Amino acid sequence: MFLRVAVLALLFSATSRVYAQEAFSDALPTSSDMDLEQATPGSAWLDLRQSTSRKSKTQNAPAWVEAVTLSPAQSTGDMSSKSVFRIRVAQPGGDYHVLFFRLFFDDKVNQQPELVAWDESGTHVLHSGTLGVGMNLPSSDSVLIPMTGASAIDIEVPGDGKTIRAAYLDWMTSSEVAHPVNAEHRDVIPEPFSSVPALHAPPEDMENFGTVTATLAADPIRIDEGAQRNAVFQFPIEAQPLTALLTFEIGNPTIDAPPEIFVNGQDIGPVSLTLPDLADPAYRGEVESLTPQMHFHYTGWLRAQKIVPPTILKVGQNDLAVANGVGSQSSAIRATQIQLKYIWDKSDYLLRAGH
Repeated sequence: MFLRVAVLALLFSATSRVYAQEAFSDALPTSSDMDLEQATPGSAWLDLRQSTSRKSKTQNAPAWVEAVTLSPAQSTGDMSSKSVFRIRVAQPGGDYHVLFFRLFFDDKVNQQPELVAWDESGTHVLHSGTLGVGMNLPSSDSVLIPMTGASAIDIEVPGDGKTIRAAYLDWMTSSEVAHPVNAEHRDVIPEPFSSVPALHAPPEDMENFGTVTATLAADPIRIDEGAQRNAVFQFPIEAQPLTALLTFEIGNPTIDAPPEIFVNGQDIGPVSLTLPDLADPAYRGEVESLTPQMHFHYTGWLRAQKIVPPTILKVGQNDLAVANGVGSQSSAIRATQIQLKYIWDKSDYLLRAGH
């Protein structure tokens, strides 16, 4: 089965022909002279946008990417249509059997893509299920594909396929990983540009070493600029904590204008984002007219955290709001949770003498 984890420029134009359109073929220039038996196969970045740029260059790809085709939108029999991008892959030499596939797309309602793997006989091998959450935001999602017997991967998407932007492919290796027996189990699958694991919201309140973890909302919530659409939560506490930590994942954040947090009517400032390497293709730059500075937002999910001053919290009901930063675009948050730290008899507490 597919394992969900939570991409040099190929540009082509869709046509009305009913057969598969060749986006690039076996004659595609390779990124080096090394063949499929090279010790370490290179990664592949495939630009799948259906638009051209005057400054675009011929795309290079490693030898194990054989071809990419686009089948124009065709009816599926239920008054809808579907486009298919097919990527033909040759398994490189060595112990490489699992392919990391990260798809970049516009996460629109009723136009969410899925990945389907096929073998040489045309037999359906595996499929990922629907990617994205339908928040109408630029996004990306990753899948691990066991490639034993598979030779082609389809990106199937309702409509004309223009919501698909790019794909990043890389082969995975495996090694033994040690997990603590008594700690929360986390799926730690290294991303190419970030090592932060996906955040999971516990279904029920948890207490560990004097710290209570409570989920405020597990499902995605869209937030827009201004007060038109904020994420608002209410939660009760029985005793004032020593400190508190708000944590969530945010999709499509503007990295230099992260969300602001309001607790019981007070603005406690912006969250801190855990950013991946700037080489990550998920960064998307935008510049406004008459403004020289380019601003970036991240078309994927990032970890966000904020320390909540305990003096702002009160025994009983508390109000918390997450609002988009000034000048930022629409985004979404998910797996929103808060941790409350209380006195624990085994912790260290120091009293510092005053000056």
